[in-house]
Amino acid sequence: MENNLSETAFIVKQSEDFFIRWFTPTVEIPLCGHATLASAHVLWQELALPEATIRFQTKMGDVLSVFYDSGIIKMDFPSYEPSETDQDLEVIGSALSVRPIAFFASMYGLAVFENEEDILNVEPNISALEQLNYDGIIVTAPGDRVDFVSRFFGPKLGIPEDPVTGGAHCELIPYWSSRLGKKDLIARQLSKRGGELYCCDRGDRVTIGGKAVTYLRGELQV
Repeated sequence: MENNLSETAFIVKQSEDFFIRWFTPTVEIPLCGHATLASAHVLWQELALPEATIRFQTKMGDVLSVFYDSGIIKMDFPSYEPSETDQDLEVIGSALSVRPIAFFASMYGLAVFENEEDILNVEPNISALEQLNYDGIIVTAPGDRVDFVSRFFGPKLGIPEDPVTGGAHCELIPYWSSRLGKKDLIARQLSKRGGELYCCDRGDRVTIGGKAVTYLRGELQV
């Protein structure tokens, strides 16, 4: 809560690996991409970890491997292929201010739109989103200059809108890979801060890549 970022990662050395947990300002979440990317960046750049690959153990029992590839930090995450649901599109459209053309769900709800402009025009009703049966809602569409774009809203998680959401891309990558017929994809999350992601569909796993920079060094009084 004091850190007041969408997610904060906490890591502890555990034998050859690290144990990782992620918290929003209000709840613990089962999976988080950009806090994992940040953790790997700090271990390599600030703490001079010599290993070329970092393995993070999670409470879910999964192992997330992170490595450098051509200046990009790449993360090996589970894949959550979404299934189309009979969710009322009018209800979703009312909560988002723009009616989607289809709705899917897996870890989160996934609202699909026609184009990038639709995603930019989404103005969520946070109270209405909190009434839906999903911890978070992803909105997505084909991109103008990338394969696909998205935004993520998670008011139930204490995140009105997330800047960049790795966990959402565990769902987005298999959807867009199947729809576009390609394994390697470039995505952009259209939050105010924004972020570009380099993605690969590998069946039951996905690779999510991005860049990180150190913006703050300091001490927290606990």
